[in-house]
Amino acid sequence: MRYLVGPLLGLMLFLAACGSGSGDVEEKIETNMDKDVGAFEFTTQDNEKFGLEDLKGSYWIADFIFTNCTTVCLPMTTNMSALQDRINEEGMDIQLVSFSVDPDYDSPEVLTEYAAEYNADLSNWTFLTGYDFQTIKELSVKSFMSLLEAPPEDSDQVTHVTSFFLVNPEGKIIKKYGGTTASDMDIIMEDLKQLDLN
Repeated sequence: MRYLVGPLLGLMLFLAACGSGSGDVEEKIETNMDKDVGAFEFTTQDNEKFGLEDLKGSYWIADFIFTNCTTVCLPMTTNMSALQDRINEEGMDIQLVSFSVDPDYDSPEVLTEYAAEYNADLSNWTFLTGYDFQTIKELSVKSFMSLLEAPPEDSDQVTHVTSFFLVNPEGKIIKKYGGTTASDMDIIMEDLKQLDLN
C-alpha cells in the first residue's frame, strides 16, 4: 500500500494544478450566468475599432444604454459612473463597456458628449456604436439573454434590460446584477474584491 502513496499524491497535485484556472477563482462568488459572448468589433466614442479580442484577459462589466433614454438609463449610467470611481479608487484592473441600443442616433460624437456628462474615465470605460439595430439586438438576445426591442412608431424609446453583466477573461458572462439600484453596486464591488482584481 505504501508504494501507492507517492503516485497518488503526485496525481492529486496534478489534478489540483489542472483545476487552478479562472473557474476556481469564480467559485469565490455566487454566479448566475454561464454564457459566451459572441465575437464583435464595433466603434468607440473615439471612432476607433474595439471588440471582444481587446477585452480578452480582463474581467469586464457591460450594460446596454442609449443617450436619448428618458427613464432607466439615467440611474444606470449614474451607477456605472459611481462604480467606476470605486473601481479606480481600489486600483482594480477591470473594463466597463456600454453598448448603445440606439446606434442610428448615438454617433461617436454623441457618445463622447454623453460620457462627459457622467464624468466617465475613458481609459477603462468604453462606449460602443457603429452597427445596425439588428446586430446589437442579436448580441443582446443571443449572448446576454436579454430582451431588446425597437421603439414603437410613436416613440424613440428602446426597450432594453437594465442589468449589468460581469464577463470573465475568457469572454464568458458569469453574473448579472441590477443596474438601476445604487445598492447593487455594493454587491458588485464585493464580488470584484473576492476575485482579487488588483
